[in-house]
Amino acid sequence: MLVGPRFSDRTNWKLAQNRFTQAVEEVRGSGARILDLTVSNPTRAGLTYDSAAILDALASPRSLDYDPEAKGLLAAREAVACYYRDVHGGIANRVDVNPERIVLTTSTSEGYSYVFRLLCNAGDELLVPKPSYPLFEFLADLQDVKLVPYPLIYDHGWQMDFPSLEKTVTDRTRGVVVVHPNNPTGSYVSPEELKSLNAFCGAHGLALIVDEVFLDYCLGDEPRASFTENRDVLTFTLSGVSKIAALPQMKVAWVVTSGPDSEVAAAMGRLEVIADTYLSMNAPIQWAVPALLEQRKDIKRQLLARVRANLAELDRQLATQKACERLTVEGGWYAVLRVPVTRSDEDLAIELVREKRVLVHPGHFYDFPSDGYLVLSLIAVEEEFRAGIGNVFVHLNS
Repeated sequence: MLVGPRFSDRTNWKLAQNRFTQAVEEVRGSGARILDLTVSNPTRAGLTYDSAAILDALASPRSLDYDPEAKGLLAAREAVACYYRDVHGGIANRVDVNPERIVLTTSTSEGYSYVFRLLCNAGDELLVPKPSYPLFEFLADLQDVKLVPYPLIYDHGWQMDFPSLEKTVTDRTRGVVVVHPNNPTGSYVSPEELKSLNAFCGAHGLALIVDEVFLDYCLGDEPRASFTENRDVLTFTLSGVSKIAALPQMKVAWVVTSGPDSEVAAAMGRLEVIADTYLSMNAPIQWAVPALLEQRKDIKRQLLARVRANLAELDRQLATQKACERLTVEGGWYAVLRVPVTRSDEDLAIELVREKRVLVHPGHFYDFPSDGYLVLSLIAVEEEFRAGIGNVFVHLNS
C-alpha cells in the first residue's frame, strides 16, 4: 500500500477557492471587461517609468564579483540611509540612519521572517493590528508564531485601542506589529500614540516591528516621521522599493534596527547570522539600489497625483448620495467605504463583480470586525476608477 507524503501542520491552509475568487474567475472567463478597483500592482497601473535608467542599473560589471556581505553591500545600505536622510530628515529634523544597522532583504516578507525568527520561539506571540493586511497570518504560520490581534477603532479617524492592547499581553508575547500608515485604513501612528506604544513595550519588554512601505504617500502637507529614529525601545522598521519606487519586481527591501544601543548591538549580531545563513539578495540588484531609489522621486509624484485625483472623484460621487460614507484616510493607496449592511460584504462584492463588472475587496479580507465595509484601491487608472465607483453607487442605491 502506497503512503502519500506527510505535510507540516504549519501549511495546513484552506487551499480551495473562496466564493468571491470563483465569481471573479467566472466573469473573467466569460471575456467580460472588469473595472478593477483592487489593483495593487503599480507596474500595471499606467505609470511612466524611466526604463533606460532602471535597466542600465542592472548591468554593472561589478555584479560579476561575488562579495558575500551578510547585511548587504555597503553601497546599497548607504543608499538606503541616504533615502531616509533626504526624504524624512531636513535641517530641523535630520534622520541619520547608520548603514551598519541596516540589513537588506529581497522583500519585506523576508524581513518579517528574519525578525520573527530573531524574537520568537515556536508558539510565541506577536500582537498585530486589526483591520490590517492579510499577509501576516501566512508569515506567522511559516515561522510557527501565533498572532494575537489588537483593534484599531474608528471615531472621527482611526486610533489604537490601548486598553484592549493591554489585555492581549501574555508571558509568550514578544513584540507589537505596527503598520505606518496602516493598510488599508491609511492611518498613521500619531506622536501621542508613539509615546504610549513605547511606554507599553517598555513596561512589558516587547520589541516594535514597524511596516513603513507606504510611509512616503502622505496625503497631508507635512511628511510623517519614520520609526527609524525611535530610540526608546528596540524597533525594527521594514520598507523597500516595492512601494517607494513602485518596483515590486526588483525585490529590494530592508530592516532598520533602532533603540537602546545595547539592545541594538545584540539584535544586529543575531540578525547578521540569520542574513548570512540565507544570503538571498543578488549582486546586480544590490548595485542597482541607488538608481532604483532615485526613481522614487518621479514615481511618488505620479502616484500621489493619482491617489488624490481618485479620492476627490470618490468624494464628488459620494456627495450625490446618502447610502455610503468614506472613512478618513491619511496616507497610502487605499480607501475604506462604509456601506449599508443588507448582506455580507462578500455577497455584496460578488454581486458587484457579476452584475456591475466592478472588482472591489470585501472588508473581511482585511479582518474588519463586522460587515459593512468595502476596500478600494486609489491607484487605479482614473477613468476606470470613475466608472467603477459610479457602478458601485448605482448598485448600492438601486
